[in-house]
Amino acid sequence: MEQIYSSKIDTWLALTLLGAVAASLISFGIVLRTGSTPAIAVTLPVLVMGAGLPVWLMASTHYILGSSVLRVRSGPFTWQIPVAQITCVTPTSNKLSSPALSLDRLRIDYGRGQSLMISPKDKGRFIEDLETRRTGLR
Repeated sequence: MEQIYSSKIDTWLALTLLGAVAASLISFGIVLRTGSTPAIAVTLPVLVMGAGLPVWLMASTHYILGSSVLRVRSGPFTWQIPVAQITCVTPTSNKLSSPALSLDRLRIDYGRGQSLMISPKDKGRFIEDLETRRTGLR
């Protein structure tokens, strides 16, 4: 049975992403008031990226733990990690880019030297659930 874990979201990151959305909308509003069709045509894709991507990331970042695969989704990005290949799960606050909306993260080591950082809201339950599935595969 699949279990879905939503990402923990740090307040500072939510405010930063919402600030990007607000700045994009304000900029588009200013350009829209000029009435210049070429300016609007150039600004519209910037609006979609500047407002759409942050909202998409905040709304869609989650982790699906299946019986044999951990699927990580964040906006347009998806990772699939076979549970059997996971070698280590450690807490971290590494600031590197990752599909985690909080610095309260877990580093998932898997395969041959690969890793991914995630930030499930309920880290304890996630780790317990993952260990149960890893044990079941042995």
